[in-house]
Amino acid sequence: MLIRSWDRGDEAEWRAWLAEGRDFGLLAANGGPGHGPVLVPTHFLLDADRGEILLHLAAPNPLLTAVRADPEVTLAVTDDYAFAPGHWRGEPGTPTSYYASVHFHATASLVTDPTGKAEILNRQLAHFQPERPDVRVTPGEGEFARLLPGLTALRLTVREVRAKFKYDDKKPAAEQYAMADRLAERDRGADAGARAQLLRRNARRSGVIRRTRPGPVPPDRVSS
Repeated sequence: MLIRSWDRGDEAEWRAWLAEGRDFGLLAANGGPGHGPVLVPTHFLLDADRGEILLHLAAPNPLLTAVRADPEVTLAVTDDYAFAPGHWRGEPGTPTSYYASVHFHATASLVTDPTGKAEILNRQLAHFQPERPDVRVTPGEGEFARLLPGLTALRLTVREVRAKFKYDDKKPAAEQYAMADRLAERDRGADAGARAQLLRRNARRSGVIRRTRPGPVPPDRVSS
């Protein structure tokens, strides 16, 4: 992923962005000779303080075969994307894409023993369904224990994090803010998320939190 100086996200920025609930990404491993990379969409649990990512896959998943041959993997999380037409952006009228993307380059370790798998699964359950603390995996007990042999857990040790927030930060701040108005007017797909990131980046660089365009006035506030 190409990251320009004006697009680069720092650690506090990408941590906050992911903490908003972004815990689904695309895990890529190197395929064998003559094959492309193996890709798997997956939920994951990030422990940023420990520099590790936890997840699990079905035991027959071809990505696990790829990891056994080469444990170096990349997990990519991308969101808040939008297409910006050229006629929105002034001369020379070049269109572009807005998006935020965080890539974790990591070394994967397969966890196959029942106790290790249960520990990772329970941490995922505590994260994804905290409202059910009674649902946990105990090796040798209950229905989940019967399913353990069909799963393989992965522990990714993060070597590098690369974060990109591509929202026209190279443009004058006023032009960047005008793009936020364009996204508000179009308001389709992921425009709202892209607009929120664009405004956040705009405020970060200019030091000014601008008033956004107001939405519809609630009926109880309309004067008679």
